[in-house]
Amino acid sequence: MSTKQLDSNRLLSDLYRQEHLKMIAVLCSCFGLKHIEVAEDIIGETFLKASENWATASVPEIPAAWLYTVAKNKAKDYLKRNTIFETIIAGDIKPEEGEPEWDFELSSKQIEDSQLAMIFAVCDPSNSKEGQVCLALQVLCGFSVEEIANAFLSKVETIKKRLLRARSKLRESHFQIQVLSEFDIKFRQDSVLKTLYLLFNEGYFSRTSNQLIRNELCAEAIRLTLILTENLLTDTIETKALLALMCYQSSRLEARTNDRGEALLFEEQDQNLWNKDLIEKGNYYLVQAFQGDQVSKYHLEAGIAYWHTNKTAKDKWQHILNLYNQLVLTEYSPITALNRAFAIAKVYGYEKAILETEKLKLDDNDQYHKLLGYLYETIETDKAIDHYSTAVQLTKSKTAKQILLKKIAELIAKS
Repeated sequence: MSTKQLDSNRLLSDLYRQEHLKMIAVLCSCFGLKHIEVAEDIIGETFLKASENWATASVPEIPAAWLYTVAKNKAKDYLKRNTIFETIIAGDIKPEEGEPEWDFELSSKQIEDSQLAMIFAVCDPSNSKEGQVCLALQVLCGFSVEEIANAFLSKVETIKKRLLRARSKLRESHFQIQVLSEFDIKFRQDSVLKTLYLLFNEGYFSRTSNQLIRNELCAEAIRLTLILTENLLTDTIETKALLALMCYQSSRLEARTNDRGEALLFEEQDQNLWNKDLIEKGNYYLVQAFQGDQVSKYHLEAGIAYWHTNKTAKDKWQHILNLYNQLVLTEYSPITALNRAFAIAKVYGYEKAILETEKLKLDDNDQYHKLLGYLYETIETDKAIDHYSTAVQLTKSKTAKQILLKKIAELIAKS
């Protein structure tokens, strides 16, 4: 493959992540497409045409604009063919009436409005909340089935069935983007926030990609959450708490890996690399989030992230542990329980943390064995190696495997 083709493929990959959600939203909103699958097919054909053209010809001066123009024309062709077909079947052809007009002038505001409307439209209550989020992650965030399964800590087959049901019910409910009532927006917002939360998490710590950190996903999640804060109906304290969490976590992205792309533990990070502006923004949104009486999981996680970014606070790990104690009661998850066990290690020591971790019995979870490997390192090297080896077998990330194998080699060399 030539250098030109590689550059073109990289550009298209970036553009797909950045633009495909916007394109789906604009097509469904402006053309009234009733089936998301049609918009997905049109966008797929658009990117295929781009890959064929850009690999041999020059890349357009404004690549995104080129994609929107091609997608718009393909949508118009589809609707024209569909209208002609339906008219012939109906036996009511009236050529003198001319063609319907399916055109629009693209603007940044229209894109943002369409995106917000699309996110809420996909989170249709005809589906379960899990189904809504799965569909939103696949259609709007471009997640693979495997990535969704990892986000939910579920089996791939379970997610496949959930997505099939969700798409079927969306078709049956005559899906369309429309102005929602205040009640509908509030009813759907939980699913929208969870979608953005999981999108950010996949970027912050990817369990499927060869990249441990995917900055573009984190940036997209923050951008979409910011859109929610710009609308009076969706600018809730939960939205602000989620945005605070994203700001805090993003502030440490640059410090989470070394020059070789290997993950660094919290205490190994160069705190000079932390982004002070993002920490300040996190502080601002967290204060705003506590203007009400309700405390959500996003409030608790943002609080934990706040203490992580506080360099000088005494008893910070005790504060973090207290928040994890509340979080496991508010919304239990295996990852939350494992993070709580790590906090226990910082407050009460590794032996106490080992006891708490082993009670979880998450034998099929790579993070469970990774944590036990870490906790056993200075207590029983053989057990540490065993747990790290099991984590290698369970993890799907090539980068994570390499890091674990290096850790095992270091322990063997010391023993």
